[in-house]
Amino acid sequence: MRLAHWAANAPLRPLLLAVFAASFVLPAQAADLITITRDALDNNAALASARSEYLGVEAGRDVARGGLLPQVNATGNVAHNQQYESQGRSGVGAGGAGAGGPELGTTGSSDDRYNTVSLQLEATQALFDEVTRQQFTQAERQIDQQVYLLAATEQQLLIDVASAYFEILRAYEVLEARFAQERAIGRQFEQAGEQFEVGLIAITEVEEARATFDQSRADRIAAESSLQVAFEALEQLTGQRYASIDALEDSMPIALPEPSSRDYWVEQAIERNPQVLAQQAGIEISRSGVDIARAGRLPTIQAFGSYQFADNDIDSTTGHDSSSQVGVSANLPLYTGGSTSARIRQGTYQLESSQYDFESQRRMSIQQVRSLYTQVSNDVETVEARQQAIVSNQSALEATRAGYEVGTRNIVDVLNAEQNLYNAIANYAESRYSYVVNLLSLRQQSGLLDVDAIEDLNNWLTGDEVNFTLPESGGDDRYQRALDIGAPPQPGR
Repeated sequence: MRLAHWAANAPLRPLLLAVFAASFVLPAQAADLITITRDALDNNAALASARSEYLGVEAGRDVARGGLLPQVNATGNVAHNQQYESQGRSGVGAGGAGAGGPELGTTGSSDDRYNTVSLQLEATQALFDEVTRQQFTQAERQIDQQVYLLAATEQQLLIDVASAYFEILRAYEVLEARFAQERAIGRQFEQAGEQFEVGLIAITEVEEARATFDQSRADRIAAESSLQVAFEALEQLTGQRYASIDALEDSMPIALPEPSSRDYWVEQAIERNPQVLAQQAGIEISRSGVDIARAGRLPTIQAFGSYQFADNDIDSTTGHDSSSQVGVSANLPLYTGGSTSARIRQGTYQLESSQYDFESQRRMSIQQVRSLYTQVSNDVETVEARQQAIVSNQSALEATRAGYEVGTRNIVDVLNAEQNLYNAIANYAESRYSYVVNLLSLRQQSGLLDVDAIEDLNNWLTGDEVNFTLPESGGDDRYQRALDIGAPPQPGR
């Protein structure tokens, strides 16, 4: 059999990842978390849309204010007129009826073509208009709501960027473990083939080694894909590519959130969560809608003034006509077909709906904060346990190797111990970055996530760069001790 030759030529240095790496390097740059966060705040499309939405709502307040300010209108008209007449009237001649009988007479002569010019100026000022005033109040409350929605969008972008950033670090560490696992198991597969060819082990152990090697290769391919997706997710948020990002220090403390009281975080969520505050502002907007509907029953009073000017050249007349008027007008709706009462009922139901929406959002935020606090607390213990699991599995692997050398363990046991070690390493990376993201999510749900919090976390990044390339295969990496399974058992030993 040529098992040793097959294993030696296995794709331990996959070309696909190298191609991906080359595609990322061209226009890319290296950055840390705070740099990428600022890029996202400047370039993210969703946040830019939210900012424009806010400005649009803010402009709506000026629209509503316009109805309370003076209104001035001017109307002008210049026209050429042409008149046609074909009628006449009967009349009596100079000699009377006896002198000449009846005859047709004509009206007085007039121009049949003439020009007219007119101008009208009108100014009004609302003295009492409760509908417009309530519309202005509603517009101001809509701005308050939009402020909270914009803050929620910004905080969501911060957590999205941080999650994508640490997902890259997680995927890289998992890939590093899977690559080392593939190298170690690949060497064991190669050694198993050599031992089978000289009759030291049975073919079943070779097939077990082959199956384990194939699984490790599949795990490595999946890890490569996760790393590629993670880099692309970060690019989508910022609109830029990055050749590398800074790694997280191993010494970063894994501790309970401060303050360590769950009630504190719940209180912060009720008072500061922008989604909760936006729903609360929505109640005031709906209440203004009811006030607008009720104001439809009230009178409107306005002061007005007008001036009219008219001139024409008919019959060669000279001079012009003009008039002016100043006064106060009032309008009282007596019956509107029931539409006013219907609007009041409609607004009341909308107010009730917004109150339920607020309560739903409040309960959801409280539940999420409680869950995240519990998750962060569990993450602290999980990280510690999985860190210890690496040590335990390393010891177990060394013991299994020793047993293999004296013949009490077989190669399958060694392969399982290898897999357990690298799974422990990958699980540790998972739990460590889950803790970081869950802690940031807790701050987000409590309304406490901002750029300063991201900058504090950025201080725990090292100068070591994580790039989109394979882990080095040098002899001094931290997994090198797991590459050698020891000497195989000798016949008759």
